[in-house]
Amino acid sequence: MKLSESLSDSLFKTRQSGLYNRRFMEESMQREMLRAARKQTHIGIIMGDLDHFKKFNDVYGHAAGDKIITQIGKLFKERFRGSDIACRYGGEEFLIILPESSPEDTFKRAEAYAGNQEDGHGFPGQILGSITMSMGIASYPENGTRMEELLRVSDTALYKAKQEGRDKVVSG
Repeated sequence: MKLSESLSDSLFKTRQSGLYNRRFMEESMQREMLRAARKQTHIGIIMGDLDHFKKFNDVYGHAAGDKIITQIGKLFKERFRGSDIACRYGGEEFLIILPESSPEDTFKRAEAYAGNQEDGHGFPGQILGSITMSMGIASYPENGTRMEELLRVSDTALYKAKQEGRDKVVSG
């Protein structure tokens, strides 16, 4: 790996998940929104939150929780397109930007990911319980033309998924 790539990774990716950080997410979303406006296309936004993650950390410990964050990062890289931008939004929250993805395609892709989560993550000396993710969906331009609007809509949909029992995908 070249020095410039290594420096770029350290500036824009979280060490634990290997995903892009919030700063990169904000810059990328602005860039993708300009591109989508120019091309008159869609952007899908998936905001995901690990269900009962605090309880998971309390039961299995923070090292096990860290392992889950790392595994989620690997799964996102495997299961989303190379053009998608997977980010760690904060704590146990994640955000994926899907350029040129219609609202229907975004929902299908979120459901496909949610339906394929692994049970019983391995950790030295024990098998950990399964962990699920709730997801909220927003689409550009249907749900807004500003980043703040899209984040609010996806966050509200995520909150609704949590209220409806977790391990769900809800559109904004």
